[in-house]
Amino acid sequence: MNLVIVESPTKSNTIKNYLGSSYKVVASKGHIRDLPKSSLGIDVDDNFSAHYINIRGKGDLIKELKKEAKKADKVYLAPDPDREGEAISWHLVNALEIPAEKVKRITFNEVTKNAVREAIKHPRDIDMDLVNAQQTRRILDRIVGYKLSPFLWKNVKSGLSAGRVQSVVTRIIVEREEEIRAFVPKEFWTVDAELETKDGEKFTVHYYGKAPGTRKTELKTGADAEKVVADIKNGTFTVKEVKRSTKYRTPAPPFTTSTLQQEASRKLGYQTAKTMKVAQELYEGVNVGAESGGMQGLITYMRTDSLRVSTEAQSAAKEYIIDKYGKEYYPHETRNFKTKSNAQDAHEAIRPSSLKLDPAKIKKHLTVDQYKLYKLIWDRFLASQMASAEIASVNCTVISGAHAFHAAGNTVKFQGFLALYEESTDEPEKKDDRDKLPDMADGEALKYISCSADQHFTEPPARYTEASLVKFLEEKGIGRPSTYNTIITIVFTRGYVAREGRSLVPTPLGEITTKLMKDSFPDIVDYAYTAQMEEKLDDIESGKETLESTLGAFYKDFSRELDKAEVNVKPGEYELPVEETDYICENCGARMIVKTGRFGKFIACPNYPACKNTKQIGQKAPAIAEEKKEEEKKELEIAPFKCEKCGSDMVLRQGRFGAFYACVKYPKCKFTKQKTSSTGVKCPKCGGDIVTKHGKNRSFFYSCSNYPECDFSSWDLPLAEKCPECGEMLYKKKGRGTVFCKNCSYQKEN
Repeated sequence: MNLVIVESPTKSNTIKNYLGSSYKVVASKGHIRDLPKSSLGIDVDDNFSAHYINIRGKGDLIKELKKEAKKADKVYLAPDPDREGEAISWHLVNALEIPAEKVKRITFNEVTKNAVREAIKHPRDIDMDLVNAQQTRRILDRIVGYKLSPFLWKNVKSGLSAGRVQSVVTRIIVEREEEIRAFVPKEFWTVDAELETKDGEKFTVHYYGKAPGTRKTELKTGADAEKVVADIKNGTFTVKEVKRSTKYRTPAPPFTTSTLQQEASRKLGYQTAKTMKVAQELYEGVNVGAESGGMQGLITYMRTDSLRVSTEAQSAAKEYIIDKYGKEYYPHETRNFKTKSNAQDAHEAIRPSSLKLDPAKIKKHLTVDQYKLYKLIWDRFLASQMASAEIASVNCTVISGAHAFHAAGNTVKFQGFLALYEESTDEPEKKDDRDKLPDMADGEALKYISCSADQHFTEPPARYTEASLVKFLEEKGIGRPSTYNTIITIVFTRGYVAREGRSLVPTPLGEITTKLMKDSFPDIVDYAYTAQMEEKLDDIESGKETLESTLGAFYKDFSRELDKAEVNVKPGEYELPVEETDYICENCGARMIVKTGRFGKFIACPNYPACKNTKQIGQKAPAIAEEKKEEEKKELEIAPFKCEKCGSDMVLRQGRFGAFYACVKYPKCKFTKQKTSSTGVKCPKCGGDIVTKHGKNRSFFYSCSNYPECDFSSWDLPLAEKCPECGEMLYKKKGRGTVFCKNCSYQKEN
């Protein structure tokens, strides 16, 4: 009997389908050992040796895994193929006390039968260079967090958590906000003229500058624009030159981790955390139905910075493209994309693991999010292997007296990859990019129709979105694509950054902390220094550097900066701005302020400790409550029934699980009744109405209105129509179009 240990239960279920009865597959459920939470766990005086302990709550799992490993002839360690997966494998060997002769490390880029079986045939030893690269990152972050956090507690506010890369990310967002605040808009004007050709076709030209139009001229004031308008109103327009050319547009390469995060943000509106969660599900395996092979890993490994694609995948793409679109949609030569010089290039680009699993074919087996992301990956990969698009470009210069005007237009002559997919960008599309200009000849006279002068102002740089932030991090070499999700999540959860729509904005806490970090720890928040540290981690992975030398050099500089900051930073120098409220303290009359404690934000009197009055956020001050009581009562919707306990009116209120009716005499009378909405379908048990009810976490289900006398309920939507095979009620699955019968095997797509 051989034992295979993966980190995910989902992946273990997928792999069980691929291996025979002589293999048992179990999951470690991620890391089983880590540094202790209660102490630094690093001996800086003993070559930065780390003290690892078993993670709390995993004792029983470790015992079970140790028991299985002892029985097995060989133990195959199969966590993800990256530094983190290598470290998990190393921890498993130590925690489970597996003899070296039994241990085999296997990796695969996709969770498919062929890939897993090939990995079993070609095991290797644990790569300690990979393990040490992961350990170095973990120890670096632990040292910064545990040494720097108490300094922030003392100088900013208690409870803060410092981080190495998160401090840099916060700085990026803070500095963009400072750019926006400092921005001074500049006025400029545009002049557009509508013209008509001899064939009666109208088009618009845009003012460019003084004729003959070789240099662009800015119209800085309304007077400048009005002078141009006055000159051309009574003038003639002549085509000076028409330039026609053909441009070839090549497709974007297949996804890497960062480009997947960017495109999923732009096209699907997904945050990086959601993108990586859904991608992990697609990689580890989804049950796509018996007809498609049951549990299948749908994409290759999603933590990669490589653009490589296997020859087998390229051959499959060629066959698919020619079969579906035609030979002209496949390029003369197979496309290969060059990976960036600083990329680790350990895995392939992100692509579908099998082109036999078409998104439309398996859509009914996927959640909405899984389908959207899988189709995005599918389309991007296939488009990357398709022929270039052919674009007909036209540029013309029109002269009117002493003024030159330009117009441009592009039309698609051959779609190529655009028949399937087009990459999104953060930049707005130019208005001329899709225009088609009429046929014109050099020297042709044009008829003047109208003109307009419009005022504009230059705009400040846009705030970062998650997509543009990820792009900036990759360009600067800050962090690695596999860490972006964690970094961005941390700056939100720790209160340094907030969202306004899709934009990322710094909080006052983020701004004051960044100021302190820039003043006292310039290296920690320096873009180039952070990027160099990533390169050192890569060097450890490749065996060029060691854990001890890298950490030693870092700690020497860091401890010196920390000692210096302890002396130089004065108490109160980096205080957070006070957030005042509209509440007046009823004890002393002071305006109350917002504070943060161990259980979150609350309202407190600023005269503490002389006055210790506090309130919960949202709690009304007595004076305000009395003034608004009658107004609020008027706004509440009165229910068509009375309270069953005291006979008073019932009013509609909103709770965290949805709308409900409550007695107006609350809190004296606490009777409530959930609001329901009728589905228009009759209960199959008693003939009553089937209504929608809300459960926990805003989930909802369907129940008979005669509950509790009738106990009918369902998570799926009951339908008025009957099953054509057995005559029982039909149901529709939530979020999908599948209609099915619970009594027999009848099913159809609605």
